[in-house]
Amino acid sequence: MEVVIGVLIFVIALFAVITLVRSVRIVPQQRMDVVERLGKYKRTLSPGLNLLVPFVDAVRTKVDMREQVVSFPPQPVITSDNLVVSIDTVLYFKVVDPVRATYEISNFLQAIEQLTVTTLRNVIGSLDLERALTSREEINRHLSSVLDETTGRWGIKVTRVEIKAIEPPPSIRDSMEKQMRAERERRATILNAEGHKQAAILTAEGEKQSQVLRADGDRQARILQAEGQAKAIRTVFDAIHTANPSQKVLAYQYLQALPQIANGSANKVWIVPAELNKALEGLGGALGGLANMVGDKPSESVDSGAVEREAAAAAQAAADEAQAVNEQVRAAEAQVSGDGNSTKSLPAPEPVPPSAALGSADYNGAGEPERA
Repeated sequence: MEVVIGVLIFVIALFAVITLVRSVRIVPQQRMDVVERLGKYKRTLSPGLNLLVPFVDAVRTKVDMREQVVSFPPQPVITSDNLVVSIDTVLYFKVVDPVRATYEISNFLQAIEQLTVTTLRNVIGSLDLERALTSREEINRHLSSVLDETTGRWGIKVTRVEIKAIEPPPSIRDSMEKQMRAERERRATILNAEGHKQAAILTAEGEKQSQVLRADGDRQARILQAEGQAKAIRTVFDAIHTANPSQKVLAYQYLQALPQIANGSANKVWIVPAELNKALEGLGGALGGLANMVGDKPSESVDSGAVEREAAAAAQAAADEAQAVNEQVRAAEAQVSGDGNSTKSLPAPEPVPPSAALGSADYNGAGEPERA
């Protein structure tokens, strides 16, 4: 009897413990439990301590309210240009109504997967391969809007849809790689050509500027040299006309100019006239006769017209004399080249009168001075 009483007490105690356990329910954070009473929805348990009627209330589902991530396997999709591509998608969603997620659809995760595949095929089917590869943001927005609209009545909120990869067929990948390689080579060639073009332009501009600067420097140097020569000539001219040099000085300058005439680069042969001694004697006599001339001393006043006439006459006489000497040289060269080693006497040039060498105004050009 005592054993039966003991067993009965034990059964009662066990029943009480089981009843207590079934009547107390602790729900963790971010989870909602759907409770049914006798097979009918009764209420939803919130996080924390909750009490149930034992043996009457039962928890149907435990719904996780956190945002969840689901990666779907690759799906073959046909583009508008009849190419089969494999697309991987990632779905982000969370349950906002555990009751509808429990009673509106049996398996909402499978439903979301199938809806994603069908929507993705519809979107990709209207795009070609190139646009499908470059329009991921547009595809993601379209998928997200369609899924969110459909899953809203299931108590599920689709927060984001991402396409992980779009894999074209191997042959298409090889063609795309060749195309990209050719495009890169084309860009490299264009950039190289542009670099050579810019380098040639810069080199030409540098040469142009250097030539311009060099020409400008040469021009300035010539201008300065010409200005220096002009100043030197003006200084000598002013000094000569201010000093009013005598005829003896001019005759001495003529004698100094004779070696320079003979030292020209075009004068290969210098012929000495036979009458040079007589000309020098006449020149010496003229110099001796000029020793007592009245205008032998410098004068303060200068007749510029007379000086210019004298200078012009002297220059013309020197030019005529040089022309005559050059003609004699050419004739001698022609005679030597025509006769070989034979030599002939050359006609002696006429002696230059001292009056012509000195640029005297009374010389008439015929070899004799005019007589009054």
